[in-house]
Amino acid sequence: MTAAGNKLIKSAERTLAYARGEVQKGFIAHVPDDVDVKSIRNKLKLTQPEFSLRFGFDVRAVQDWEQKRRQPERAARILLTVIAREPEAVNRALSH
Repeated sequence: MTAAGNKLIKSAERTLAYARGEVQKGFIAHVPDDVDVKSIRNKLKLTQPEFSLRFGFDVRAVQDWEQKRRQPERAARILLTVIAREPEAVNRALSH
């Protein structure tokens, strides 16, 4: 894995530790309550199956999120926020 990928994973792990209450000071993660999954996917010009495959989501979950039948869990909202801002970093981190 690349240095950028390792850095991204460590950052996500620190964010999750903070969210779980394991870290009390330092970086404070802002996790949005709502994420516009369809907007993120459309910006990347990906179909639902392509988006799901590229980022490891179940296609039914993406469909449910986009139709507002379900809300992404906190960890998924964190990943979706990173995808929205730095999709290439996530691509690098998740590629083989």
